[in-house]
Amino acid sequence: MSKIIFKREDIKPFLEGLTIYGTGGGGEPEWGKVILENDLDRGRVYEIVNPEDIEDDAFICSGGIMGSVKSLDDLSFVDTTLGWEKDFPLVNAIRAMEKIKGRKVDYLIPFEVGALNTPVIMSAAARLGIPMINGDACGRSCPETQMASFIGHGIDLYPMPLLDSYGNTTIVMKGNTPTYADEVGRFIVVKGGGFGANAHYPMSGAELKRSCVPYTVTRAIEFGKVIENANIKGENPVEAFRKTVDGKLLFEGVISHLEGEDRGGFYLTNLTMDGKGQFSGKKLKMVVKNESMAVWIDDKLAIMFPDCAFMLDTETGYGIPSIDHKVGLAMSIVCTPCHERIRECMETEIGKIAYGAARYGYSELEYIPFENL
Repeated sequence: MSKIIFKREDIKPFLEGLTIYGTGGGGEPEWGKVILENDLDRGRVYEIVNPEDIEDDAFICSGGIMGSVKSLDDLSFVDTTLGWEKDFPLVNAIRAMEKIKGRKVDYLIPFEVGALNTPVIMSAAARLGIPMINGDACGRSCPETQMASFIGHGIDLYPMPLLDSYGNTTIVMKGNTPTYADEVGRFIVVKGGGFGANAHYPMSGAELKRSCVPYTVTRAIEFGKVIENANIKGENPVEAFRKTVDGKLLFEGVISHLEGEDRGGFYLTNLTMDGKGQFSGKKLKMVVKNESMAVWIDDKLAIMFPDCAFMLDTETGYGIPSIDHKVGLAMSIVCTPCHERIRECMETEIGKIAYGAARYGYSELEYIPFENL
């Protein structure tokens, strides 16, 4: 089995790529920087393996940090990370999963690609002495636990051990709906200090290989290098990224109106942009639930979740977390279809419920693929 060893020089491009992949959520890059540097300073080793190299009978689970981007932003990154040296809640959640299933976890896979939730899984894997898989369940960041490729390929989310920031432990053993675990989890983290850590989606290696979105970890590093190289060469970094992902420049402009609130374990935003350049005279409306959910241009639906609306700084090409949105910010929106594994999930009844527009307040909308809008 070939393993990729993550190195210190990978940190900057990796975090730049993860922030783009985050589509507004997934955590602030400063979180990831502190976590990665702390681990490497302490001699921890990040081993990453490709999905096809996993044994069919291996035992794998996913997990991450749960909380709104606003509540996480209010924490001290350094103090929280140092506190995790004494008690790392994500490792505790994984240990709880092992106890429930009666088996040691062989590999971890990120739930999503984001600047906190990917590094935190890397850290958990390094602390446990196991590799992390080069892939995830979203191909972007997603606001809710059931929004995963796994769920549409016959893999159960449950059980879900969850530890809040006070150390309280809850195990959601079963739910009658795919959204139940996340709804319970959000209630718990809101009551338990604003954030928590969970483990979920226990599966075999064979199940993983037919359900995950592959290679997103190394793709994040590639994205970051593309942006860095374009800036060094004085080229347009947004266009360089668009070419790399074979995407569409959907809009460029400036945020003219913004309404945001931290509610129910999410950071919810409605923003309006005034178009610039080739989009002059046009208006964009975006709904954000930690991550970009749906976009309208001149009141016409242009893209909807789980397809990807990447939010980039127009000048630098860097990804923009939703917590950093402000009036006057110049932003470019590059869009792509979601990964085929997510599209397969959207064809199932459980996937339609898990990803449905009702989850961000638009129950009247049915999913239409980006390329058909």
